[in-house]
Amino acid sequence: MLNLLRTKAVTTQQNSPLKRCLTSVDLTLLGVGAIIGAGVFVLTGIAAATKAGPAIILCYLLAGMACAFAALSYAELATAIGGCGSAYGYAYAGFGELIAWIIGWDLLLEYSVACSAVAIGWSAYVNNSLTALGLPLPFSLMHPPAEGGIIDLPAALIIVLLTALLAIGISYSTRINKIMVFIKLAAIALFIGIALRHVNIAVNWHPFLPFGWPGIASGAAVIFFAYIGFDAVSTAAEEAINPQRDLPRGILASLAICTLVYMLVAGLLTAIAHYSTLNVSSPVSQVLLNLGYRWAGAIIALGAIAGLTTVILVMFYGLTRIMFAMSRDGLLPPVFSQVHTKTQTPIRVIIISGAIMALIAGFVPMEHVAELVNIGTLAAFCIVCAGVAVMRYTHPNLPRPFKTPLSPLLPILGILTCIYLMAHLSRLTWTGFTVWTLIGLVLYFSYSRRHSKLATIQ
Repeated sequence: MLNLLRTKAVTTQQNSPLKRCLTSVDLTLLGVGAIIGAGVFVLTGIAAATKAGPAIILCYLLAGMACAFAALSYAELATAIGGCGSAYGYAYAGFGELIAWIIGWDLLLEYSVACSAVAIGWSAYVNNSLTALGLPLPFSLMHPPAEGGIIDLPAALIIVLLTALLAIGISYSTRINKIMVFIKLAAIALFIGIALRHVNIAVNWHPFLPFGWPGIASGAAVIFFAYIGFDAVSTAAEEAINPQRDLPRGILASLAICTLVYMLVAGLLTAIAHYSTLNVSSPVSQVLLNLGYRWAGAIIALGAIAGLTTVILVMFYGLTRIMFAMSRDGLLPPVFSQVHTKTQTPIRVIIISGAIMALIAGFVPMEHVAELVNIGTLAAFCIVCAGVAVMRYTHPNLPRPFKTPLSPLLPILGILTCIYLMAHLSRLTWTGFTVWTLIGLVLYFSYSRRHSKLATIQ
């Protein structure tokens, strides 16, 4: 099966209708664009206040370790197999079509729900900025019907706007992403510069572990949302100029940069304000406002808007490319793999998924949207790590331009770390994940299995 898939991957790379225009720098910035956003500007304060206290630094370290193990595995499979990236493609090569379908189906849930959830957070930051200018939006246009409003209009509109941007073409999208990444990194640098002048560890880091180790584990499971998206880099395999060289660089560089940024910001945030005061939707800008830096708080809000925009953009991109790959393999209807001749983008899948996510963001409350994101990603990471270990045994002579060091130890540690974090997610999350997976299995055996192109090759 692997030989069939590698042949298919090489043919796909040579004949892909998608435009190859992404360098390793572009891929790194895609990763930074996807990762740095909600983690810095929202989750850090909430997780510190309710889960871990100043030990939020250790939460990011634990979650970052799980991602690092997975990132090394992603890098090896990206160079060894080629073709379309993502955990879906790697599961296809390592475990066959059924497991690949389950992972791909779960990734569709992850990306679509994450985009909608971040869009809702984006909406709140935009309204905060408009309120500061004396132009607040009406309550009815900021809340869905379940919360007493009509629609979260800004959340729906940002999805519509990014749908149009992605439909135009990935080269234009990456240009916008670069600008947004620069803005949010500049905002974070401003916060770091100010925060260093107000550090008070003696007061604010006492106690350092107010919730004990269970709080660190629970906090890591929650803030794992902050890392969701680095795997979106791998979905750009068919649009990378040199995927075997550039994908590992983009994946590992973006993860390293973002982990360092997260730990630095989390440490400074809890060092300049007591963790118990950080349970707010915009902790970074709120702390600066409390310190009297109103101008800095406004700039941070702009950086947050830019940061959340790039997260939605890259996650949206990853969603459409996975649907494109699954459709091309025959597992989803062919409408999802049709590419526009002018823009060289899968424009139909972009429009369809954008419409669905705009409806979710506009009409579903945040708490219901965000519950299912982490578990799908952790499950996908487990499969990728397992794929490396299995294929080292089943295909020892497979050319591997990049090898995961200390294999199978690091892949096994990746699996165990992800399972450990999954165990700390709520029962409701597990129930929703199980129901979604069962729906996917019904769809696979009723449609996908009979239309699979791999079956015709065999």
